[in-house]
Amino acid sequence: MFFQCMMAVSLFYCAHWQTYVSGTLRFGYVDVTEAQFGVIIIHLITVIFGPGVWSVKVPVLWIPLQCVPTIIGLIAAAVALFNNFKIILIKRGAGRNGSTVAGTSVLSPVVPLAFIVAPAILIAWKSPDGLYLQNPTIYLLTFGCVSARITNRLVVAHMTKSEMAYSDASLLGPGALFLNQYFNCPIPEKFLLYVVCVYVIYDLIKYCREVCLEICSHLNIMLFTIVPKYVSGAKSLSSAEKNGSSSKYLTRSKSKVKTN
Repeated sequence: MFFQCMMAVSLFYCAHWQTYVSGTLRFGYVDVTEAQFGVIIIHLITVIFGPGVWSVKVPVLWIPLQCVPTIIGLIAAAVALFNNFKIILIKRGAGRNGSTVAGTSVLSPVVPLAFIVAPAILIAWKSPDGLYLQNPTIYLLTFGCVSARITNRLVVAHMTKSEMAYSDASLLGPGALFLNQYFNCPIPEKFLLYVVCVYVIYDLIKYCREVCLEICSHLNIMLFTIVPKYVSGAKSLSSAEKNGSSSKYLTRSKSKVKTN
């Protein structure tokens, strides 16, 4: 489960990384939608036939059935990574002298990705209390929210053609877990993990809110706001308005009457 989540995070980030370089979002034949349908099929098979079905050996390959989705996922991931890095490393970027759309190095987005994957592996590996094994859901949720925050920043950087910063406020969470282990866990790891999880979820929601408000302010649109509009210059409500007709309908009907 840890491997699948880290691979999904990396693939999704690399897809937007090549978009940041080339300026065009490309979809493969086997992409996010197909992966979601694959997960749905796996859960349906488990519900219908029970968890024991995955221990059955495939007749031709003589391996457990549970290895088949992993092998298919590895092949699809390898193809997707090859196509993304072929664009990132071989083809020229959309910016000046083959750089990104923001004019930066095509390798610059690798730093935030490394700040996510490397701490996730090291913290789970070096934890004296088995932090991941004891709390897999909270652990993956924490690093999933951090990766979502970083990927959103990469998308915004591509849309605004701005530089992708290496540091981010959400990286303070994994940094706190890493430093706690470095100093021999003066704070209980489980307690700190829950605190970090709450923090990164709050930080992700806050960032999404700020982005939505900035977009609405720039485009002059309302977000979850309904403001009543009235006919300009009207001093009193007509009988039709009192009966529930809208001002827009009245304006159209009056214009038709004048033209006739």
